[in-house]
Amino acid sequence: MKGSTYRRCYCRDDDGKALGKTCPQLSSRRHGVYAVRQELPARGDGTRRSFSRSGYETAKKAQEDLDRVRALLDLPDGDDAEGQIKVGDLLEGVSKNKKAPLPDLEETRRRLVRGKKLTASLTVGDLLDEWLDVKRKSRRATTLNGYEGHVRVHLRPGLGDRRLDRLGVGHLQAFFNDIDEANETILAENQARREQVERCRWNKAGRPPGADRQRLVEERAKLAAMPPYRKVTGKATQQAIRRTLRTALNFAIGREYITFNPAKHVELEAGKRPRGLLWTDERVARWRETGEKPSPVMVWTPAQLGEFLDAAEGDRLYAFFHLIAYHGLRRGEGVGQDWENVSLGTKTVRVAKEIVVDGWTPIETDPKTDGSAGSVRIDSGTVTVLREHQARQQAEKAERLAKGMPWTDTGKVFTAEDGTWLHPETVSETFRRIVRVAGLPPINLRDLRHGAAALVKAGGGDIDDASKKLRHSTVVLTSDTYMELFEEYEDGLTERSAAAVPRARKASTGTPAHAPLTQGAADEESARPESV
Repeated sequence: MKGSTYRRCYCRDDDGKALGKTCPQLSSRRHGVYAVRQELPARGDGTRRSFSRSGYETAKKAQEDLDRVRALLDLPDGDDAEGQIKVGDLLEGVSKNKKAPLPDLEETRRRLVRGKKLTASLTVGDLLDEWLDVKRKSRRATTLNGYEGHVRVHLRPGLGDRRLDRLGVGHLQAFFNDIDEANETILAENQARREQVERCRWNKAGRPPGADRQRLVEERAKLAAMPPYRKVTGKATQQAIRRTLRTALNFAIGREYITFNPAKHVELEAGKRPRGLLWTDERVARWRETGEKPSPVMVWTPAQLGEFLDAAEGDRLYAFFHLIAYHGLRRGEGVGQDWENVSLGTKTVRVAKEIVVDGWTPIETDPKTDGSAGSVRIDSGTVTVLREHQARQQAEKAERLAKGMPWTDTGKVFTAEDGTWLHPETVSETFRRIVRVAGLPPINLRDLRHGAAALVKAGGGDIDDASKKLRHSTVVLTSDTYMELFEEYEDGLTERSAAAVPRARKASTGTPAHAPLTQGAADEESARPESV
């Protein structure tokens, strides 16, 4: 395609018409400036266009820019018509802004190869696309789903169109302030819907009369037009969104797109981690009266746990619940446990794999963190339970094969009836059913793991022992979640410790439990006459 450098000036004749190349002073090297013009690939609709820029002080500088433009045009293959149009679009946009720098050659090549948008300035949305492409090759599916959810629901709508190199702390603070404002709107709309639901109820016996029927029809029409119930974006979720953005911006720094990460300096209210609480008799009574849980994380007492395990003992997943309750494996770790990583002789279980759900599909992955992959010491009672479970599993296998029914050898400790992977949600559904039938105060399956921490305390351990038992990366995480639970256990241990001291006398009500402080006081007491 044609292109050249030339000299031009801005002189005009008496009528105001530009002289251009006809200016007689162009013969002087001191007159005018140098310019470049380069033909570009035709637009998508076939119309012609060109890149032009002037103001160069020397022919050498003009030629350098022309060479850069031609190098950019050479990036797409000769038969890549789409790529040629994209580069032409890029250069046409730069040509219209005389102060805009020419696009970086290597950056444009990289984006062209990856099929990315060839904008002169990278946007936050462009960065997030590129960052997720890289993460898809190295991250767990569940972690990636979290990233993609934050990007799709929050980051792209709120920040996607902003230029990356102009993104500042103020923009991010405003972004999170908008989330808080949206939360207030959601709460108000949820409350309005609850009130409208009450107006739509007919709490009297029998069918409502004509006037009330008409009113109820109108009220229900209003309810149908109202926004549905929605969840707010809580403080903990906002912190997670910021972590996602901060990770993406660190990636941008590594690629030398930016030099500063504004997400590190945004001030957000800390999301409070739910504290574990015991289902004491008072809390159970309150729950039975109101149906409300005191905390999202509730833990059974040892007696309640024993009641659950007694109720679960006839279920084929009893060994699963026993292992989780006593030794704190996560649901996915229990479902993904292989027999080859269980040593009943040395009483250890090595956590090496877990099965989690991607949407609804079970997938096998490495444990959540490096610290999660480790050995767990188990007690003799759990060894016995696992031996019995292994024997029942072998009997199931033999029975199915004898009947000509399929059996899949997955090597998993806990499987479906045909030996295939056990779906994690199947475990949760079974757990909820047993809890409901047993009439126990409600906890989540994950709370059995929290209960394992409580058993450490009941056995005389401390917060550090619980952290090691649960394979937490730091004792701070354990303390944040379980300290209040441990303090409740501490009260019980204190009372039992005090009661362990034998005493010969009993203090009676209204009588001092100590002797008089002086001998004189004792004499005075003995000198008083007896009452009649």
